[in-house]
Amino acid sequence: MDMKLEVVVVPVSDVDKAKDFYQGLGWRLDADFAAGEDFRVVQLTPPGSPCSVIFGAGVSSAAPGSAEGLHLVVTDVDAARAELAGRGAEVSEVFHDAGGVFHHAGTAGRAPGPDPQRRSYASFVSFSDPDGNGWLVQEITTRLPGR
Repeated sequence: MDMKLEVVVVPVSDVDKAKDFYQGLGWRLDADFAAGEDFRVVQLTPPGSPCSVIFGAGVSSAAPGSAEGLHLVVTDVDAARAELAGRGAEVSEVFHDAGGVFHHAGTAGRAPGPDPQRRSYASFVSFSDPDGNGWLVQEITTRLPGR
């Protein structure tokens, strides 16, 4: 049986500010539904993604800004960085992991520039939403077998 990731809940403190931020990145607004003052669901989808994010009021007990390691995948990390920066995101410079495997938590182990061999899965940029929820943009040009 296939099981596909459909939605990720992102905890935010200001729903309208988060909505404006993600729409400013070019993400499609799928829903903005309120049922009273204490419950609101906003759903947005990154361009080309089958998975959406949801945030709002009364949808998560997690602390605003506590999500980290959320990954977006692109075929050109330099172009993605330029687009994010052009849309107002404070985005890091391109980096790769000093150990050459997968990025460490936080900024530990980051080496400047793309992966020296420009291997797929090995080059990144990062940005955060207004609450500090942490996103990584990973360059994948050739998928591993079975993916």
